[in-house]
Amino acid sequence: METFEVHTTRREELIRLTSALQELVDARGWRDGALVVFCPHTTAGLTVNEDADPDVVADMVAAMGRLLPRDAGYRHVEGNSDAHIKTTLVGPSLTLIVAAGRIMLGTWQGIFLCEWDGPRNRKVWAQWLGQ
Repeated sequence: METFEVHTTRREELIRLTSALQELVDARGWRDGALVVFCPHTTAGLTVNEDADPDVVADMVAAMGRLLPRDAGYRHVEGNSDAHIKTTLVGPSLTLIVAAGRIMLGTWQGIFLCEWDGPRNRKVWAQWLGQ
């Protein structure tokens, strides 16, 4: 298993991980298999979405804020229940296909860490399943 850290700078943001994960695949010489990526935090998750237009990322963060406002009368005393719920919606993990040493993504897709309670230092775990 590989571990790397991601430093976030805002309470809510999406951080691109595509290049870092591809660099990991390249460095390890992984060719054909699956890369399982896991975020071991309850207020940050992972997603695959459009990476061609930065407005999509901004729209995703804004939409989550409208769906789950920070101060909506939650009972959790830490004041970050919205972040826990947002993480549940996006999920903590991804399984990515790797073929011929390349992470297989659609033309416009990228891999993101979704920060909902930052800024923080986050860990991402990556496990190779393959030859």
